[in-house]
Amino acid sequence: MKAKQDALTQLVEVARIQSVDTSNRIEGIYTSDERLRKIVMDKTAPRTRNEQEIAGYRDALTTIHESYDFIPIKATSFLQLHRDLYKFAGAPIGGRYKIADNEIAEIDADGNKTICFMPVPAWQTAESIDKLCEAYDEVLDKPNVDPLLILPMFILDFLCIHPFSDGNGRMSRLLTLLLLYKLGYHVGKYISIEKVIHDSKDSYYEALQESSRCWHEGNNDDLPFVRYTLGVVLAAYREFSERVDHFSNRNLSKRDIIREIIKETSGTITAAEITKRCPDISFRTIQRTLSDLQNSGEVIKLGGGRYTSYTWNREKES
Repeated sequence: MKAKQDALTQLVEVARIQSVDTSNRIEGIYTSDERLRKIVMDKTAPRTRNEQEIAGYRDALTTIHESYDFIPIKATSFLQLHRDLYKFAGAPIGGRYKIADNEIAEIDADGNKTICFMPVPAWQTAESIDKLCEAYDEVLDKPNVDPLLILPMFILDFLCIHPFSDGNGRMSRLLTLLLLYKLGYHVGKYISIEKVIHDSKDSYYEALQESSRCWHEGNNDDLPFVRYTLGVVLAAYREFSERVDHFSNRNLSKRDIIREIIKETSGTITAAEITKRCPDISFRTIQRTLSDLQNSGEVIKLGGGRYTSYTWNREKES
């Protein structure tokens, strides 16, 4: 029982770090791995604008993890979460809807901009969010409706409204987690939903673009985004099952945990990546273990300096 509890505790900590890291990284917001870990663990104050927004996401994420039962799907909740995103940055946009129309655009390698989607105009934003929340409540009250199919439609509409001047993507991922929690799907506590999205972001953007086409006319096709979102949830549950089975069914030492992570990694892995997956294991222990595994011939070291990575020695295994 203790082994299982330790495994779950470890999964929670890893998921927190990965969620804060990847959700911000999608938007080009990042810091060093060491600083990220300290900020997520609330062991240091943010120094830069990026770190301020990372700390804000950490707190918004914590609010959802700990208080989801008490957060209604209402505009006031969204504004509060958005305010938390920017509370360390002191940005005036935090907790306020956009005051100017925005656009979703792509810029190619030559600097040419292409408008992909025009969200709801600023003057219609508050009303649109209110209607979205009302419609969500009404649909959930209907019989024979699967709420898990309604969730991605809600997120799609939220993104098409694009209610804030900044932070819409991060808010959509926080709301995805919140809705999953409220619908009884708690996998996001143990497996980072944000990381699954980050690792499949090309598919995410393709599905979003397909499903937002003709949205203003009410003729859009929700199916691509619904399929994508359900795939994310399924992938998270599969990873949860694999990780719990891996860590809870065997009483592994820290050395063995590191050893098994490298062994089961396809390709290479860095010490920093191992640290993210094992926040309860010190970096010094990871380095010492890597050195021991190299000396025993089980692990091969590749590169050097900041480009150092490790891979399992398959030849010795055979």
